[in-house]
Amino acid sequence: MNRCTRILVLGSLVAASFVTAPAVLAAVPHTPPAAVPAATCSTSGVLENGKVHLSGGGFTPGPAYVYGSAGFGGTVEIAQNGGFQVMNVPPGQYSVRQGGEMTQCSG
Repeated sequence: MNRCTRILVLGSLVAASFVTAPAVLAAVPHTPPAAVPAATCSTSGVLENGKVHLSGGGFTPGPAYVYGSAGFGGTVEIAQNGGFQVMNVPPGQYSVRQGGEMTQCSG
């Protein structure tokens, strides 16, 4: 095959790849991004000292605010792993607010 013929053949193949590439990419199924895990929070059973432990996971690292029905409340620091623990708080219903999200604690 002479040089001019090779250039024409290769040029045609390259041009064809530019035409078919968008169609091939459009045919690939789109995978949505992984969902952010939902934050959870729970209280332990009542301990011998009459208190409970509060713990949670799935939060964004940084500060969050704990609200409690027994009057306990305050800022907690969420660790890099998304979890936190508050030891020896009065039994009650608790929720954790971080940003615009409110998470009810179970237990």
